[in-house]
Amino acid sequence: MPTVSIVCEGFEDQAAATGRGFGLDGLALAVTVGHVDAQSAEEIETNFCDQTLAQVIEGLTATAPTAGAGPGSDEPGSRDTIISGSIDEVNASFLAHGWSDGLPIVPPTIARVEAFIAATGHDPWKRLGVAKTSGRDITVWSIAVNAVMSGCAPEQLPVLIAVAQILADEGYGAEHSGNTTGADALMIVDGPFIDDLGFNHGQGALREGVHANTSVARWLRLYLRNVFGFTADEHDKATFGNSTRVVLAEDMRALSDIGWDPVSADFGFEAADDVVTMARFNSGLIIGSVYGSTPEEILPYLADGLVRVSGWDLTHVYGLGRAHYRPLLILSPILARTFAGAGWSKADVGEALFARARMPAWRFEKLIGDWSNLTAGRRTLVDLAADGHVPPVFAESNDPDRMVPIVTHPSKFVIAVAGDPNRANAYVMSNDGPHGDYTARWIDRSHSSDLVCAVT
Repeated sequence: MPTVSIVCEGFEDQAAATGRGFGLDGLALAVTVGHVDAQSAEEIETNFCDQTLAQVIEGLTATAPTAGAGPGSDEPGSRDTIISGSIDEVNASFLAHGWSDGLPIVPPTIARVEAFIAATGHDPWKRLGVAKTSGRDITVWSIAVNAVMSGCAPEQLPVLIAVAQILADEGYGAEHSGNTTGADALMIVDGPFIDDLGFNHGQGALREGVHANTSVARWLRLYLRNVFGFTADEHDKATFGNSTRVVLAEDMRALSDIGWDPVSADFGFEAADDVVTMARFNSGLIIGSVYGSTPEEILPYLADGLVRVSGWDLTHVYGLGRAHYRPLLILSPILARTFAGAGWSKADVGEALFARARMPAWRFEKLIGDWSNLTAGRRTLVDLAADGHVPPVFAESNDPDRMVPIVTHPSKFVIAVAGDPNRANAYVMSNDGPHGDYTARWIDRSHSSDLVCAVT
């Protein structure tokens, strides 16, 4: 069927790569003139009729693209040697080709990659899915190549495979990894393997410097770059980027002591399971020196931080997604113990935050309407509640100054416990909704039987 994709200026390469990822190499494009948010409706219409329309007609009448062409045939094979030489020459070549993140890499020789995989017995050519943004296969081999480059240890391979499965999951939405607001993925790990593999969950959590947290995080960025096309030439259209988000490991001992479940339990897992949960986040905000010895005293700090970090992200309550907004609250262990010591469960904290983390209705409506073009119609919260798009709590009156919650249900607050156990600080992040939605996978650390022949 003749098809044309209409895109904004500057998104031609991203659109072409996406088309290739969906099996339509050479998908016809029609480019709009200028940025749609910086033009009047009349200017958009004039530019479309004068310039874009001709491209639409040409695309609909031209020869259809080749289905299933996949990535370019000029790409090297999985076991091809693409550069030989000194460590300096290898790194210079990888930089020139855009295969590194700007830092030195470990050359992924065939011997290194094979040894990396052999430790866990996985089939190197096992296919976990297809990268929609490039059409490339997601394989154990490609995972290992980028793991060697980033300095990962072989025992981390099961973690990397679980993350690759998240990237292949349609519910996560890896194709949005390069959206213009620059949100970046955060991996949250839970389970006994945290201590076994040396992940830091204490002082300096979210800071680079510990091998496990840092190398796995670097692997994700390299894998997105080299397999998913997460580069400025293809899919990374971030206006402002974030630094690599170091893996967040929860303090499992503190959680066990206070009787709270980890983040993974929100997504159907048991506390004893090894799990990685991933989502993409826009902004982060420290809540420092939280003062108080009771839940009632410390709640105002936390609620205020959650409101302050929430802005245009609220379009994920209504607009780009339905109730997708799920901000992350990271409590230092001392704060979590304060709640638990008073008999509060995680659910109790969520209920209290739902009641306190609120903003004036007029501001909420500005963020999802007048200050954004992402929600059609500029409808009020009362209108949205009448149609069942948001809960009745958003429309208890018509008073524009009434306080409304920032999420649609108390369970939408995701609460993690990590950081220095002797400091009363918290951290909040605003998530990017369906542009990298919360997705969790079990980490299978058992020796793989991929290459074992079954005898019956």
